[in-house]
Amino acid sequence: MGSCRLVRAAASGFLALAAATGCASGIRAPTPSPSPPVPGHWRAVFADDFGGTRLNPARWTTCYDWNQGGCTNRGNNELEWYRPEQVSVGDGKLTLTARRRTTRGTDGRRYPWTSGMVSTGRSSWNARPRFTFTYGYFEAAVRIPPQAGMLPAFWLMPASRYTPPELDVAEGLGSTDRIEMTVHWKGPAGEERTAAGRFGPVDFPAGYHVFALNWERNALTWYVDGEIRFRVTDPAKIPHVPMELLFTLAVGYPTVPPPGVDHARMSVDWVRVWQHRGAAAGHHGTGRR
Repeated sequence: MGSCRLVRAAASGFLALAAATGCASGIRAPTPSPSPPVPGHWRAVFADDFGGTRLNPARWTTCYDWNQGGCTNRGNNELEWYRPEQVSVGDGKLTLTARRRTTRGTDGRRYPWTSGMVSTGRSSWNARPRFTFTYGYFEAAVRIPPQAGMLPAFWLMPASRYTPPELDVAEGLGSTDRIEMTVHWKGPAGEERTAAGRFGPVDFPAGYHVFALNWERNALTWYVDGEIRFRVTDPAKIPHVPMELLFTLAVGYPTVPPPGVDHARMSVDWVRVWQHRGAAAGHHGTGRR
């Protein structure tokens, strides 16, 4: 990781806003909407429907910014070493595949799992990020794996590579029937603080679900399948820095996969990012290459 510090702490102080008994969208992913379900004049600044048979390298890289023959998140003591061959595109979707396969990382360590991730960030430490975003409506149709011991996540990290802040649109943190939605920020003494919502129970692995976050200057609002599930309005908790967009399938945090679990797959059917039209430069930041 070099000098970069990426620590993704377990969220605390969960707020259970709803206990759903259904709302599974089914095996097939829902069609993306032409605009967010939020009043305002929006413009699309980023989209991918994952057509074709390969990942679009103009939009995505397959590691964190400290990519050198693969990568991992040692801040979480995760078990996987991310590799590009664990990322595939076909049948109109992005697939991240985790496998129990011992892999030696370029950091000299041996990892019992290999897995896949994608980011709109840099291909290497000194490169320029592909896309960063400051504010906007972020939405994706995702199907999480049913296997225990996985951490599928749709989230945003600062282009500075230092966290907090951090925005987790949806994480399967130690559960496959509850999704967690979290904001991380820095407290007065520089300590990491979190506020999180939890939505479920829902059989999320049974089909695709649409996870979304509306990141405004004065509020953060999370959605699951078009319904508001969590909201934060405290100004001290809301970030105002450019962020990269990521999908990751981590392994072993917060729990280790049980014996007999040897693989898992996370699928993304589509992703969209909108921002308000006519916003002043720097007021609602733009996605950029």
